[in-house]
Amino acid sequence: MPILARIIFGCIQWASRRGFTPPREPGAAPGVTKSPRLARRRTGVRGETFAYWYLRRHGYTIIARNFTVPGVKGEIDLVGYDGDVLAFIEVKTRTGEPGAFGLPEDAVTPDKRRHLSRMAGQFRAQWCLRERPFRFDVVAIESHLGARPAVRLHKGAFH
Repeated sequence: MPILARIIFGCIQWASRRGFTPPREPGAAPGVTKSPRLARRRTGVRGETFAYWYLRRHGYTIIARNFTVPGVKGEIDLVGYDGDVLAFIEVKTRTGEPGAFGLPEDAVTPDKRRHLSRMAGQFRAQWCLRERPFRFDVVAIESHLGARPAVRLHKGAFH
């Protein structure tokens, strides 16, 4: 495991020791943002960054982030190698009260799986990786106020 990934993940883990709370906006109460959409986007970016370094620490080599294809709905959050296997990784992050909206993994619906499969096919065609073994992984992150984020990695979450 690379030393740099271990150090950076340690720093990110320390910074998120009280959860993924957004910075306070001027004129807003602590922990409250004026735009819920902006707050969700910030949470997603923080979750993807946390997942990136988590996976790097666990030996993944990430080769792409936020892969999209013009004209095709959806994106793949992270693409990387886990050994010789190409992994397409979906990151789901939940904040707030535990269990309020279910588990993050539950948000990977059959419709979302179909979009991810289509995008994975596009990625493999674009990078000439048709013969490479691949799988779909899900990284579920639960970040509750005042607690360290809990991370679950589901390798081969669906086919």
